[in-house]
Amino acid sequence: MPKRPESVETLVLALEILRRIPRGRKITAKELHEQLQDAGIDRDLRTIQRQLEMLSEHFEIERDERSKPFGYRWLDRAKGMTLPHLTPQESLLLGLAEDHLRALLPAKLMRSMEGFFEQARRNLANDGSAALEREWKGKVRVVATGQPRIPAQVAPAVFDAVSESLYLNRWLSLDYRNASGKESTVEVMPLGLAQQGPILYLVCRYRGYDNERSLAMHRIQAARMTTEGFKRPAGFDLRKYDEDGRFGVQIGKRVRLTFDIAADEGLTLIEAPLSDDQDAVMLPDGGYRISATVVETLMLERWLRGYGAAISNVRRQKLND
Repeated sequence: MPKRPESVETLVLALEILRRIPRGRKITAKELHEQLQDAGIDRDLRTIQRQLEMLSEHFEIERDERSKPFGYRWLDRAKGMTLPHLTPQESLLLGLAEDHLRALLPAKLMRSMEGFFEQARRNLANDGSAALEREWKGKVRVVATGQPRIPAQVAPAVFDAVSESLYLNRWLSLDYRNASGKESTVEVMPLGLAQQGPILYLVCRYRGYDNERSLAMHRIQAARMTTEGFKRPAGFDLRKYDEDGRFGVQIGKRVRLTFDIAADEGLTLIEAPLSDDQDAVMLPDGGYRISATVVETLMLERWLRGYGAAISNVRRQKLND
C-alpha cells in the first residue's frame, strides 16, 4: 500500500488532535500524546507540541501558559471540532455506553475516547433534530435487582494501574487489605475485571499459584504495574469463571435444585429461568415445582431464603461434573 504524502499525514494528525481537545477542562501535550498512541498514532511528543502551538493560533483554542506543562482547551464560545458523521442516534448510543464502559475499559483507552463522548454530548445538546434522542435517556433505566447501594469507591490511580496491566498482560504489585483488615503486598497476574452490583472485582492469580481468586478493587490500597509480562493461561475463561459461580462465593458443585414456589413468585422464574434446562410443573394449589441445574453458592442460599415462606420442599441432587 503506498505511503500517504507527509502533508496528508500532518492533516490527519491535526484532525485527531483537534478532535481530542476538550471543552471546559484543559489537556496537556503529554496526555494527547498518550491518547494518540493508544489509538495507534505513533508520533513523538515534540511533534504534538508543535501541532498544538500551530492549532492554538488558528482555532479558538486557549493555551494556558501560566505553568508547565501548558494546558489546552476549546474556548467556551468555540464551535470546536465537530464529527459530522455522528448521527443523533449514534450520539445517543455513545452517551448510553459511556457510563457502562467506564469500569470495563482500560483507563487510557477511555481517555482516548473522551473526545468522542464529549462530541456525542454536544451533538445531543445542540442538534435541533435530536429532541427525541435527548428524551430517550430519560425514558430508560437499569433497575436494581436488590437493595440499591452506592458503588464502592476505587482510587483512580489504582484503577489506572490495574486496567493498564490487564490490557498489556503485565504483572501487578498490589498493597491489599482484605475484609478482616489484614494488609499485605502481593504480586498478581491480572486476568479479568467484573462488575457485580456496587463492587468491581479483579480476577487474578497470585505469583506461584495456579488457581484464580477475586479481589475487591476498593480494597486495593496501591497498585503498581511492573515491566514483566506474562502469557495468559490457556485454560482460563472469564465467562466460565462466572458461570461456575465464582462470584457467588462457591460453597459446592453443580446440583439439580428442586423446590416448590407460590404462583406469583413462580411466574417470574418461568419468564426468566434459573438455567437452560429448567423444568416447571404447575401444582394443584396454583404454585409451581421448579427444577434446574445450578451451582451451589452463598448467593443462591441467600436468594432462596429471600423468598421466605413462598418457597418450600427444597431438595438438591449432586451431579457428577
